[in-house]
Parts: sequence; C-alpha cells; structure tokens
Amino acid sequence: MGPPFLAGALAREAWDIRLYNEQYSGLLNDGGLIGWPDLLVLTGLTASFDRLMQLTAYARSLNPNVVVAAGGPAVRALPRRAARIFDYACTGDLEQLQEVIREAFGRDYAAERIFPRFDLPYGRGMFGYVESSRNCNFRCSFCSLTGEQGRYQTYDLDYVRGQIRACGKRQICFIDNNFYGNDRGFFLAKVEMCRAMVERGEIDGWSCLVTGDFFARPENLELVSRAGCKALFSGVESFSEEVLRSYNKRHNTLVPQVEMVRGCLEAGVVFAYGIMLDPTTRRLGDLRGEIEFIVNTPAITLPAFFTLAIPLIGTPYFRDCLAGGRFLPDTRLRNLDGVTLTMHPRDPLGEVLAFVRDLPSLRGYRRHAVRHAVKFARRYRRRLEPLQLFAALLPTALICTEFAASSPFRLQLGRPHQTYYGPTEGLDPIYTPRIRVEARYRDHFRPTMITDGAGAPHADIAEDLAL
Repeated sequence: MGPPFLAGALAREAWDIRLYNEQYSGLLNDGGLIGWPDLLVLTGLTASFDRLMQLTAYARSLNPNVVVAAGGPAVRALPRRAARIFDYACTGDLEQLQEVIREAFGRDYAAERIFPRFDLPYGRGMFGYVESSRNCNFRCSFCSLTGEQGRYQTYDLDYVRGQIRACGKRQICFIDNNFYGNDRGFFLAKVEMCRAMVERGEIDGWSCLVTGDFFARPENLELVSRAGCKALFSGVESFSEEVLRSYNKRHNTLVPQVEMVRGCLEAGVVFAYGIMLDPTTRRLGDLRGEIEFIVNTPAITLPAFFTLAIPLIGTPYFRDCLAGGRFLPDTRLRNLDGVTLTMHPRDPLGEVLAFVRDLPSLRGYRRHAVRHAVKFARRYRRRLEPLQLFAALLPTALICTEFAASSPFRLQLGRPHQTYYGPTEGLDPIYTPRIRVEARYRDHFRPTMITDGAGAPHADIAEDLAL
C-alpha cells in the first residue's frame, strides 16, 4: 500500500500521478513511463535496495532532470549508501516526503494534509487496506522496526474512519504493524468504531495484525469477534518457547501457542501466522519436528508461509550474526529473502540445502498438509463462514503448490536455476540493464554485498555499520 499512501503527500491539483507496484504488476520495463516523471518516489523492503538503484539509473538516463526520492526499510537500513545514490534518501516517516516536495518544487506542490489516494486506479478486489497506527511497542531482535527504533504512534480516530470510507471496500484490512498496541483506550475505540460500521452496513467485516499479548486478555477476542473481525494475523514465528525467548519475543509466551490459535478459531475468527526456521542455530531434526507437529495438529491453521530467519541489516539479530561470524562469504543483500541460505548451518551443508529447497513448498509433507486441511475443515466448518474457511485453507494450496510457494516478484524475474546457497546463487536478470543506461550508472546494477570473499563485512555496508 506504499504507493497510494505516498501519493497523498502531493498536492492533488498540482500533479499528474501514476502508481506502480512491481510486486503487484510485474517488472517496470516501460521506458516511456520510467522517463516520464519529474519526481520519482521509490520505496521497498530491505532486499529491494538494488532494485531501487536500478530504477533510479533508468529514470536518470531517460530524464536527466528527474528528482529521485527513496525511502522505506531499504533506505533506513543503509542511509549513508542511499544518500550517495538518491537525490533524497528519506530515513523518516511518510511526512518527510512533504518536506522533499517543498524543497525541490515549492510549497504549493506538497499536500497540506496527507491522505491516501484511494481514488487513483490501483488494483482490484474486495479488500480495502487502511492504517490506524505506526510501528510496534515491542522489540523483537529480528524485526526491521526494532533496528529503526520507531516509536509506536496512533492516528486520530476520525482520520481512520475517513480512510475506511474513502477506500470504498466491504472488507477492511488494517495494515498496522500492531493493531493492539499499548494504548488500550485507543484499541477499544477502534473496535467500537468497527462494530458500529459493521452494524450500519458500511463494511462487512475487518481483519488486523496483533501481537501475542492481545491473547493474554480473553475478553479481547470476544470484543473483536462481536465487532465483526473476521481474521487476525499474529507473528507466531515458532512453537518453541526457547526460540521465542532467543528472539526477545517473550510476549508470545504469555499464552500457549496452540491454545491461542485454537481459541481464536473457536471464536469464529481465522488465525493467520508465519513460521521462521533457522538452521544456523537449530538442528534439522528439531526443525523437522516442528513442521511435523504443525501439519499433524488439525486444531490449528497451517502457517501462511515458512521462511528462514532473515538477518535484516540494523537489527540486533543481524549484529549478533555478524559478530558471531555466521554469514557465508560473498553474501548479497538481495539474498536476504528467506529462501536462500546465507549463514553457516549447524548440520552438513548438503542436508541443509535439501531442507531449504523443500521448505517453501513443504516437499515431503504435502500428504500430511492435505490430511490436515480435511480434518481442519471438518472441525471448523460450523465455526467459520465460507469465506473464512477458504482463507484458512488457502495456505495449504499455496504452500503445497510449487510455483506459488515463493514471492510472485521473484517468479516474474525469471531467475536462473536456484541453488538456494548464497555464494553460488545466480543473479536475477534485472541485474542486466533492459533499457540503455548511461555509463556512469552502470554500478547501479552491481549487487550490494553484505560480506566479502572471506566472510567479513563488505565495504558496501561498512559506512552504515559504523552508525
């Protein structure tokens, strides 16, 4: 949802705005569109830093006068490197874009008040996406929000209500990092607002992301269920209490994980989550045991995804991995994607790579997953509405279908044969320019490196490690 929110920083009457999201629409290869804007605004997750550089090279080669402003986790992770590449490397929140516009184009070109541009053509479907708060009040060691040290903030309730009405969708997804947060009064007010809007027929239902402490108060689940909440996402990460504590995710130990998921489903609310497995700190037998436990427990949903632990730059987890010499040599930022092995494993490399290759699609566990889906459907078919049951069973289809197991963005790149091993993984075709670029921008197509050939921190990130 970055594009429509960022577009809200520009004065409506002063700009012709076009939105593009490569995750949704595929690679942007249209030279006419890339060379068209006076202002190119880029954002992306940490592993997309190289792609932001490439798009900048295209835009500047096609239009030397373009102003490039880039932000988001990718830029906040490498602020000094970003400052050398983009005209404006935005390390702050959304409002910083208003400052950029005022400086580069004048005050009349910036919106006085940011409001997401849901009116611009952008996607289809039955869901609308709104935001009621920013950041998170917890500090999990692997989370980019922890590395950025952003303060948990809430929005004005009228602003939230205005977003819901403006997006014009019947099913609302709150994209907050933590809908529950540490302001109980605001949480209760939001739930009451949603209940009233459902009762008036303005929306049919809603969903959100909450942290584990939400489930420590049983009345919370009853509150959201009565208010029309259809689904909750929560970062389970692991069913091992030891693992959770090692990631400083103690709030997930307040209620037993299975009890938490089962209680949610029995209340008529779908529970979605992801599982993070780390072969650099755990034995393969332990990791396989956790997978077997999940697929053989039909009282809970299957995870929406399985991923390797990702050592994101700037996080405590990244610093621990770097200090411990865990990174493999010649590790690229691009490969910190959750499906490529980038750190030394505890078990023999060949066995771990086979595990990593099979993990996204649960190869070896598909029959178990299908049996799980059948038993799950029988158990909850009267508790969940048809759409909810479909959503709860969808991960089974996605995980067990090879072509849909990993990011659509990666698939559209047409990557060479994957080795799943960072030092030997081939580069995506996007690292070869598809549009002619000036010679001075050729380095924009060189991958950003995390480690050198000896496994030590690479010069690409040295400046930012010193911060």
